[in-house]
Amino acid sequence: MKILWVKAGGLVPLDSGGKIRSFNILKELARKHDITLYTYYGEHTNDTHRNLESLFERVICRPMKIPPPRSLADYTNYARHFFSLHPHSMTRYYRRGILQELRNLAQPESYNVIVCDFLVPARVIPWEVSYPKVLFTHNVEAAIYRRQYETTRNPFWKLVAWREYRLTKRIECRYLRQADHVLTVSDTDRQVFVDVIGSSKITTIPTGVDVEYFHPENEAGPNKTLVFTGSMDYQPNEDAMLFFVKEVFPRIRSRVPEVSLLIVGRGPSSKVRSLATSDQKIQVTGTVEDVRPYITRGAVYVVPLRIGSGTRLKIFEAMAMAKAVVSTSVGAEGLPIRDGVDILIADSADDYALRVTSLLEDPSLARSLGKAARQLVEQKYSWAVVTNQFESALRQLMEEKGMLPPVCRALDDSRRWEEPIS
Repeated sequence: MKILWVKAGGLVPLDSGGKIRSFNILKELARKHDITLYTYYGEHTNDTHRNLESLFERVICRPMKIPPPRSLADYTNYARHFFSLHPHSMTRYYRRGILQELRNLAQPESYNVIVCDFLVPARVIPWEVSYPKVLFTHNVEAAIYRRQYETTRNPFWKLVAWREYRLTKRIECRYLRQADHVLTVSDTDRQVFVDVIGSSKITTIPTGVDVEYFHPENEAGPNKTLVFTGSMDYQPNEDAMLFFVKEVFPRIRSRVPEVSLLIVGRGPSSKVRSLATSDQKIQVTGTVEDVRPYITRGAVYVVPLRIGSGTRLKIFEAMAMAKAVVSTSVGAEGLPIRDGVDILIADSADDYALRVTSLLEDPSLARSLGKAARQLVEQKYSWAVVTNQFESALRQLMEEKGMLPPVCRALDDSRRWEEPIS
């Protein structure tokens, strides 16, 4: 197959769940198929997209001037497009030149299928081409803003979340209907979309994990450390840590005074950084090259998310490292896990503190939970297994459209790197 994969926000570095999922599926697909990656993103120093040219048939990168999230320029851009019919997540990336370039690239017979990675690029996809267009959804995007609206107390941000929710819901429904097929990462997300487009157009592709890269390490000595990893410039993660430190951590400390907390991930806000300055038992790392040493240090991996959709790769990574995981229902939403068998689930502050404390006070229980978690992901959720399901969904769609090529063209040695637009 010849696949045109379109992604906003870039593919590397692998500093978010969506990038990790897309990268690993693309890497596996590229073993047998011709992949053209078209990605546009905010320009930045130490851009490593050029390294991808050894993996894919063709790499087209379009760095652009995009204001950093939550910057004054970003707020100004938001105000400028306040009356747009598209949510801010799409307007901040939209450029008319990108749309035209993709139309020229996706000429008839150029590819067998186009994959729109996340909702954001949907605005620049050439939907008019004859071959199949697939929308790969990593979340129910509207649900994220709805939950932000429900949880935030600030009147201004409540208004912003409500506006983004309404616009995103309308746009999400529009492109769900426009796509020839929709891929979701959980049956929970699938059920939401079924109400919009029916079940025949949707396939669920489970989340995977690199079980060789994320593997158990020996941690010597008693350990009372809690660990959370994630992109801290992602609002649901910030909300999770602010909630945890304010409502849950004091309850745990009353039973286990020596407990400490590691918050690991890029772009922590001033609110998150202040957690460490006000409490010596809390460490905020910012960007790290490798999360595994930090996960290894933890006795318990916590996922106290109250906002979100899709599935959390971070949970599978911790499970692959045989860590005991305690999550909220939202955090573990859509994952094929079993409360009390390979994970613990709790939603109220009291219940969450109780479940974490039970693991800190009983290391054997934590080890048993971690062992069961490792077995689950090792047997069923490697990226190779997940990508086989992804590939099967594409093949079935093309067969239904009568467009499956008789023989997939072998990869040649030519690799192409496209320079940025001036």
